[in-house]
Amino acid sequence: MATIEDFMKLDIRVGTIIDAELNKKAKKPAYKLKIDFGKDLGIKTSSAQITEVYKQEQLLNKQVICVVNFPPRQVADVMSEVLVLGTESKQGIVLLRTDEKVENGDKIS
Repeated sequence: MATIEDFMKLDIRVGTIIDAELNKKAKKPAYKLKIDFGKDLGIKTSSAQITEVYKQEQLLNKQVICVVNFPPRQVADVMSEVLVLGTESKQGIVLLRTDEKVENGDKIS
């Protein structure tokens, strides 16, 4: 069982997708995302398997919630620096988002 201390180790932040393109070399369909986390964290890259629900153009300027303190992970030819969070729903991965626009880099608590 996870503890509150385990949860507190995660650095979960809000960022805005500023670029999205197909990650053509990924084993499973995915997008390469560039996400702006504000001046403290800057722009990070992620590979996200969200192609079943989202078209490329729908992702631009969407705010998303990401874990930003996992080690980078190589996904095909993309170095994924953050983990974009979503639900595993019957239609595919649905992104977790805030219901109001907030500052890039805001911490989830």
